[in-house]
Amino acid sequence: MALNGKTAVVTGAAMGIGKAMTEILLKNGARVALLDMNEAAGQSLLEALNKEFGPEKTLFLNCNVESEQQIKAAFQKTAETFGGIDVLCNNAGILNESTWEKTVSVNLMGAIRGTYLALEHMSQLSGGQGGVIVNTASLAGVGPLPSCPVYTASKHGVVGFTRAMAAASAASGYGIRVNVLCPGFVQTDLITTIPDKLGQFSHLVDATQQIVEKIGIITASEVAECLLELVTDETKNGEALLVLPRGKTYVAFPSFAQ
Repeated sequence: MALNGKTAVVTGAAMGIGKAMTEILLKNGARVALLDMNEAAGQSLLEALNKEFGPEKTLFLNCNVESEQQIKAAFQKTAETFGGIDVLCNNAGILNESTWEKTVSVNLMGAIRGTYLALEHMSQLSGGQGGVIVNTASLAGVGPLPSCPVYTASKHGVVGFTRAMAAASAASGYGIRVNVLCPGFVQTDLITTIPDKLGQFSHLVDATQQIVEKIGIITASEVAECLLELVTDETKNGEALLVLPRGKTYVAFPSFAQ
């Protein structure tokens, strides 16, 4: 898919990976609706993007991915403003083992909720033009992070949901490709606050730091580059792209298809 003239929605867009995703989509000609709960950061980023790309290219909407009503309203406003939705990046996520229900709600249920509501605008079966959905999981979506069992579970869920949705879309004729990004440790606010968010596993903070040092840290821009690949390459559907300092790798899963 060529992005010029297309419309993308990015959740968790105000900072970190979401900000980098927004910027790379705009640089490649897309219009972008930025969805985030952080009003101050969102408006600040919007002002900067308007100066660089023009006010007709961006839209900021205060949105909590735990709220079906807010997501639905944000998607409707985006479609009305830009004429439809072609790309969805379900990127909003948190890491907090103390409030584990919220971690599951934001990371997994938020991605599911966003995907299902996006189908109403994007699916060719409901008059949409088709498109691409890219979910943000994590290295923890393909292997365990011992200090973060619930975060690990939520990101495994995102990977599984993505792969099943990709197959369901292909079988149903939605015209939507669905892929998932699995970045390692990324230099964002999330990684710097990990020690404070481990709850009952806080005694594993040193072990976690050792894993970070062993694997290394990547930038949000490196993750965004891989997003671009999953969006623009029409052959990619149901793919999980692992992004680490040593490079990117498509994860190989066992197949049960006959």
